[in-house]
Amino acid sequence: MYGTVSDEIEVNVPASEAWKLYGSLQLAKIVGEALPSLISKVDVVQGDGNAGTILHIFFAAAGAPGLESYKEKFTVVDHEKRVKETEVVEGGFLDLGFTQYRVRFEIIEKKDFKNQCITKSTIEYEVREEVAANASMVSIQPLATVMQLAADYLVQNYNKS
Repeated sequence: MYGTVSDEIEVNVPASEAWKLYGSLQLAKIVGEALPSLISKVDVVQGDGNAGTILHIFFAAAGAPGLESYKEKFTVVDHEKRVKETEVVEGGFLDLGFTQYRVRFEIIEKKDFKNQCITKSTIEYEVREEVAANASMVSIQPLATVMQLAADYLVQNYNKS
């Protein structure tokens, strides 16, 4: 069974500024610091934020059973198109019968408003038929929260410069 969910928000900073955050390891640091009730720790296993980087993400004790931690790999970091894709490569959703769990962040420039952009997140997943009910665990809400945190951080810090 294959599925996809997505969400987007408008941010009052240029796309180039938003990409500085999304196209680096800084996003994981900000999220880890701002959401200790959700994420207890983010370790960089390897890499510098470019394609091939692997993060080990640990959830707080309140996380869903089976989702204590997982490792994700940055499979695409396209600075020109402002797209980052990550895939779960160990633990987490893979332990729950998912054969694929991919997250894509896109920073979309607003042509008529150079000081605004759209941040979009998409989850693509595939789950084995015998555990198809686990697809109900997929939610865009955590990524929507991440996008809002990032937007708040960007607006606050962009206006200071």
